[in-house]
Amino acid sequence: MSLACSNAPRETEHTFHLSVQAIAMKAQDNQRLTQVGPGTPGGTLLRRYWHPVALADEVNPTLSPDWAARPVKPVRVLGEDFVLFADESGQLGLLQRHCPHRGADLAYGRIETPATSRWGAPADGLRCPFHGWKFGVDGRCIDTPAEPESSRLCDRVQARSLPLRQAAGVVWAWLGDPAAAPPLPHWHALQAPTSHAFAFKGLWRCNWLQAQEVGLDPAHTSFLHAFFEDETDLSASYGRQFRGASAGDADGQKWPMTRIMREFHRPDIRTEASPWGQRITTLRRIHDQLMHVRITHGLFPNGFVIPLSETITITQLHVPIDDTHTWWVSLFTSFAGPIDHATMRQQRLRANPAPAYAPLKGAHNHWGYDAAEQQTQTLLGMGQDDINVHDQWACESMGAISDRTQEHLGTTDRAIMAHRRALLQGMDAALADPTAPLPGLPSADAPPPETIDGLAPGTEPATWGAWAQAQMQVKRDSAAWLKGQPKLAVGAAAAAKEAS
Repeated sequence: MSLACSNAPRETEHTFHLSVQAIAMKAQDNQRLTQVGPGTPGGTLLRRYWHPVALADEVNPTLSPDWAARPVKPVRVLGEDFVLFADESGQLGLLQRHCPHRGADLAYGRIETPATSRWGAPADGLRCPFHGWKFGVDGRCIDTPAEPESSRLCDRVQARSLPLRQAAGVVWAWLGDPAAAPPLPHWHALQAPTSHAFAFKGLWRCNWLQAQEVGLDPAHTSFLHAFFEDETDLSASYGRQFRGASAGDADGQKWPMTRIMREFHRPDIRTEASPWGQRITTLRRIHDQLMHVRITHGLFPNGFVIPLSETITITQLHVPIDDTHTWWVSLFTSFAGPIDHATMRQQRLRANPAPAYAPLKGAHNHWGYDAAEQQTQTLLGMGQDDINVHDQWACESMGAISDRTQEHLGTTDRAIMAHRRALLQGMDAALADPTAPLPGLPSADAPPPETIDGLAPGTEPATWGAWAQAQMQVKRDSAAWLKGQPKLAVGAAAAAKEAS
């Protein structure tokens, strides 16, 4: 990817040196950025990170009738096929989908407990209906009932089994070398107790990078999510992005985020390298004494953290199913009271019903487009209750894999350009050395990424910078589950950092 240097912003130690105009991307770079299968540069890089492969809801017999009836679920991730299942104790296993014997589909295997085993071999497991071979959650071959009783074939057969972890309402899998699996990242989303965490997902029919880049683009919110009127009762906006109020106030009044995004549509966007990827600061000057500050975080390689409200954040991952299909997986984290799981779940199931979690709206029905609404209520005309469909349209309407050779990027694409360059560099590093340090995998002493969205009483960097740091600390202090953790830096040092 070649970047022109004319009109580039001043380079500092905290700012990526990026062009405000980009020469069209080369086709081979677009291919590298979007392919995820085994052996591809992108696939090699992505296999160095943990990925969500199922919601905890999907493996909860109380919430999932299908799982209650039969705890087996096919899973496709990074262009590979697996089968997720649970043994009698509830322990999960994620195995290669095709039986190591002759390649039959284990998604149709029979779950067996000691009480239901048909051919002895009392251990729990998944039995292939083709020849009866049986496997435990760790991939160990337990039984080959057609073989002679003296056969030791099982000792030599092992189904590929992926390391799994459960956290934040999600089942996570590691697709790389099992011996190299690191701990899960220490994001706030993965530290919160179950009562203060909620996860949901949905399917988009496009490449993962299109989904990721929406979250790295602060400018689109003023247009794609433009509402011509604001809600008067902000208390009814629970769990709905951009429908609540920003932190702080303007002349004693709370302002809805929709008003700020609509009326102040020329943001000053600043990017800063961080151990997790990049921190993105978006400034909207309200007047001489007031600045809207929105700090979000790009999580390398395929996630971001954004504020949903003053007390709830969204950590969203974009999990490649293959090159043309993606799961978005949102982790909601409350820094105040417990999350209302039932309300959050019910709000989202209306648009992405279980068990498929596929959106009801899409290209087949024009994403619910309404020309009358577009003239009178929203800029897009695709509804006001669920802005996910707005992002879905933006991503899917580009095509299954966006042709970035035809783009014309501007100053507001600064974070996207930085992320693309980091991806290409990360691919080179991962291919050159399987153990090379990569972005987004900091040591345990790196502080988790922080976010804020609010109105700061001052437009000078030292003022709004210190205000933002103080507001982040207020949010952390309100979370009982974060008690005892080090406080953020507030004051001159933080202000100087923001000013740079």
